[in-house]
Amino acid sequence: MTRIGIFGGTFSPPHNGHIRGAKAFMEQMWLDILYVIPTAQPPHKEMEEAVSAAHRLRMAELAFGEIEGVYVSDTEIRRGGRSYTVDTLRELSGPDRRLFLFCGTDMMLTLDQWKDPEEIFRLCYPVYGRREKDHSLDQVIVDKIAEYNQKYGKVVRKIRVDTLEISSHEIRQALSRGEPVGEWIPPAVEAYIRENRLYGTGGIQA
Repeated sequence: MTRIGIFGGTFSPPHNGHIRGAKAFMEQMWLDILYVIPTAQPPHKEMEEAVSAAHRLRMAELAFGEIEGVYVSDTEIRRGGRSYTVDTLRELSGPDRRLFLFCGTDMMLTLDQWKDPEEIFRLCYPVYGRREKDHSLDQVIVDKIAEYNQKYGKVVRKIRVDTLEISSHEIRQALSRGEPVGEWIPPAVEAYIRENRLYGTGGIQA
């Protein structure tokens, strides 16, 4: 049985927190393969900026490409339109595969609001990692996991991730203000952003 992880997102841009999460996901879930899958259009929010899917795919390749066992997939971008996780799970599922879906706390808490949640829980084992340190969510998380277990018969698993107190949104804002972002994103991703003048940046900077 091949253990396959799925890590989706806009990755606009991918940052060191994403990389930490991917590595922790692979190690703690004993994955054979991890697919990093940039969305075409997330169903739960509108894209904040006009950075093409091709740019986001290339940045993901630069960010994750050197991690052994990680493959950056364009499956949702090729499919086009709004990217629904259940469609990707159906595409990747098979009798010799066990699928694990990685998400953050906010996404985990709303899994039952996604398209075809029963099918999502049938096809995969959800896994979450906490980026935030809001302890007011502790009981909310416990209760929600118990609800999922009772309703769908699956236990949502947690992995330990070293937190990075930054989001892609905050990185985009810093880039647009001309502030340094080197501590948050891989050098190759920053160089690509500046070379292609993404997020309101100029050209290559020293």
